[in-house]
Amino acid sequence: MNATFDSIADFALDLTPDQIPASTREAAALMVLDTLGITIGAGPMEAGVIARDTAALLYGSSDPNFTARMMFDGRNVSVAGSAYAAATQTDNLDGHDGYNPTKGHIGVVVVPTLAALAEVSDDISGPEALTAVTIGYEIAGRAGLALHDTVSDYHTSGAWNALGVVAMAARLRGMTHDQMRQALGIAEYHGPRSQMMREIANPTMLHDGSGWGAMVGVSSVVLAERGFTGAPAITIEADEAKNHWQDLGTFWQMEHQYVKPYPICRWAHAAIDGARAIMKEHGLSHGDIKHVQVNSFHEAACLFQDLPDNTSKAQYSLPFAVAIQIVHGRIGVEHISGAGLKDPTVADVMTRISVTEAEHHSKRFPVGRCADVQITTTDGRVLDSGDTHARGGPEAPMSRDEVIEKFMEFATPSLGVTRAAAIRDATLGLVRPDSQLSDLTQHLFDAPEA
Repeated sequence: MNATFDSIADFALDLTPDQIPASTREAAALMVLDTLGITIGAGPMEAGVIARDTAALLYGSSDPNFTARMMFDGRNVSVAGSAYAAATQTDNLDGHDGYNPTKGHIGVVVVPTLAALAEVSDDISGPEALTAVTIGYEIAGRAGLALHDTVSDYHTSGAWNALGVVAMAARLRGMTHDQMRQALGIAEYHGPRSQMMREIANPTMLHDGSGWGAMVGVSSVVLAERGFTGAPAITIEADEAKNHWQDLGTFWQMEHQYVKPYPICRWAHAAIDGARAIMKEHGLSHGDIKHVQVNSFHEAACLFQDLPDNTSKAQYSLPFAVAIQIVHGRIGVEHISGAGLKDPTVADVMTRISVTEAEHHSKRFPVGRCADVQITTTDGRVLDSGDTHARGGPEAPMSRDEVIEKFMEFATPSLGVTRAAAIRDATLGLVRPDSQLSDLTQHLFDAPEA
């Protein structure tokens, strides 16, 4: 065995809830809640509907020991199909958490995996569920760092968050060290090595590849349980990846995820926040705007510039998002879908927005997601935001109450206040020693009432 793998396997399989700081467990519960809000909000969107229908068509199981309902749908598919459908659905509403150093997302696969595995497991305690969640985040995050450090291309999250899925499933299914090693090797080998910047240049429902990350991770575990073997995972066992695993169990990445205040690519958030701050400070309306200059990092400047004609493009369009914020003072699902895509006022404001790369912002990326915004008003004033960090991350965190409020905003339209509140309370209650995961999952599978 490889020494780095041995330490990872010990961490994933033997960690006990009381070995995790209380603040980390609280962060895990909050990130589960935040992800669930996006999963719920994304339910009626076309990508989610297609993903669930496809899972029902293609990814079923004849064995009840591997059958799971799809979240907020209720139809039975395989465990891998359930995780795939929910991860794809969540991934296509770009409001889920992420981790700056990986330039990607973890909760988008962790929460669907937890829900799917709960369907084929004995009831899991709340603290054990949060331990599994934390393991998923800690393994996936470091796998992402290792991947980016050992390859030339920038890959989507599905290329590496599949390894977090394996770690969670290995723990919850009681795998041996060798089975886990084989599953990690299978998942890394088959993970979608999709190039993120292709999707940035031409936004589609492919998004960040996380649906396939969930599918590959769960499938790899089932394969390994049956004796299928996989080449050792380079992101874990290669010498050049070793440094990314040395702080496992001492530095808790779980506590350093960012929460998105907007269902828009994170790269656009600093620009949105800069415009938002100016508008609020000076009491401006969209009619007061003559021109908006956005200066940001290279990747943000590469985001889709034209007027989007679908939700995928809308979530990757920086000027469209800034225009929505200027016009409506917030960005909701209704603004990036349906009639919101044809809002004439937003389209008009977009024509007044320019986006330029600024070298000093590019140098801070990916740890910093910064921009500065200048708004020229119709009466000739030039108002400057100064350098602005995107809200929601360690540099400018959202409060616990703000995250909870965000969940209710996204969950209530589909589920109603009563069911949304029940999910909220059960999720946050997982930190209690006497809680059970079933306190939460009993609310997660029935389709929303029409």
